[in-house]
Amino acid sequence: MSSTNPPSLRPDIAPKARISDSARDGQPTIGMVSLGCPKALVDSERILTRLRAEGYAISPDYGGADAVIVNTCGFLDSAKAESLEAIGEALKENGKVIVTGCLGAEEDYIRGTHPSVMAVTGPHQYEQVLDAVHGVVPPAPDPFIDLLPATGVSLTPRHYSYVKISEGCNHKCKFCIIPDMRGKLASRPAHAVLREAEKLVEAGVNELLIISQDTSAYGLDRKYSPHPWKDGEVRSHILDLSRELGKLDAWTRLHYVYPYPHVRDLIPLMAETAEKGRGLLPYLDIPFQHSHPDVLRRMARPAAGSKTLEEIAAWREICPDITLRSTFIVGYPGETEAEFQHLLDWMDEAQLDRVGCFKYENVDGARSNALPDHVTEEVKQARWERFMAKAQEISEAKLEAKVGKQLWVIVDEVDEDAATCRTMADAPEIDGNLFIDEGHAALAPGQILKVEVDEAGEYDLWGRIL
Repeated sequence: MSSTNPPSLRPDIAPKARISDSARDGQPTIGMVSLGCPKALVDSERILTRLRAEGYAISPDYGGADAVIVNTCGFLDSAKAESLEAIGEALKENGKVIVTGCLGAEEDYIRGTHPSVMAVTGPHQYEQVLDAVHGVVPPAPDPFIDLLPATGVSLTPRHYSYVKISEGCNHKCKFCIIPDMRGKLASRPAHAVLREAEKLVEAGVNELLIISQDTSAYGLDRKYSPHPWKDGEVRSHILDLSRELGKLDAWTRLHYVYPYPHVRDLIPLMAETAEKGRGLLPYLDIPFQHSHPDVLRRMARPAAGSKTLEEIAAWREICPDITLRSTFIVGYPGETEAEFQHLLDWMDEAQLDRVGCFKYENVDGARSNALPDHVTEEVKQARWERFMAKAQEISEAKLEAKVGKQLWVIVDEVDEDAATCRTMADAPEIDGNLFIDEGHAALAPGQILKVEVDEAGEYDLWGRIL
């Protein structure tokens, strides 16, 4: 048994939405197709929670639905094409389609291909989506039957959940149009995030996945305003938020963290978790994108001038068990062979634990389209293959070094053959797995336990229960 996760899977892609709902006789039913990133998945959950509260049933397919919502992605041109394809399929199978999400910000683009969609709304425009649903399928709630779970509708397994702490982004990376679609940074107040996290943990969630467009910048737009919390105050700052989240009886995993200097203050909290098995995980998902300063400048990346290798060394000195994950772009306009080789050499020094990579694509509206010296598709493909070979080599060595070690794991699934688990180093459906194939029958999804690693593969581990 081994992981089905492709090693090039990008962290901006959400896990497949899981819908388990059954309609009563005569209950209006809405289908949902959720594409794109985990932030979009949270938007889908919020929309479906509102619909369930109004008496709608939720369908995982088109056939049994009175209408279908397609939550789209506009991150890359290939993602836009996938969204248009999903809209077309929903129109063919159902006919009544409401479009929302990032690509919804480009209504003319959508209607140019699919003029018969019922409505088009942009990202996090929940009220407009509900209005569109009401216009197509009026609600018919039964207050004695249609009970809503206290935590709302979840599209992930019961034992983990995404928690979005902010919308938008203040950066102007040349290859990205997300700020144009989702706007500038807008952080949720810290006490609201913490209340949501507490409710999730009380409902049985054992892993919180913290997401935003720029997690390190959380609260900057609020000037890190303080809020009453418990017997004191908590600032809307990633350090305060992480400290409080780390007190919950669960795992907390940070995604999309830019390597600003204050990130170093988070690492001691992570070092504590490595010992006790609960708290802020020693895991940072950092979108480095490239290593060469000239490429980073052409990208207009934040922290482009930061000395990332020095920061990585400092993090590891404080918390030797920290796992570093990142995503990179190869074939960015103007990337020379020397700049690409710099990236491979940087990878040798950085020794990142988990790495994803994608080939540069033009995106309609992105400033990088106008840059000179675009790289040919053949060169992009060759560089992607070389990069992934380097990443696989590092991954194998890293995993082999874990054989014989005792690690905390969380159980995702259990069947007759094995329990599929993840270590603290593994985010769901992005990174690898740890399999237990003996004595696993009594394990249950969401359970956290300690195992000893007895075998390693290219991307996965095998272990035994202690």
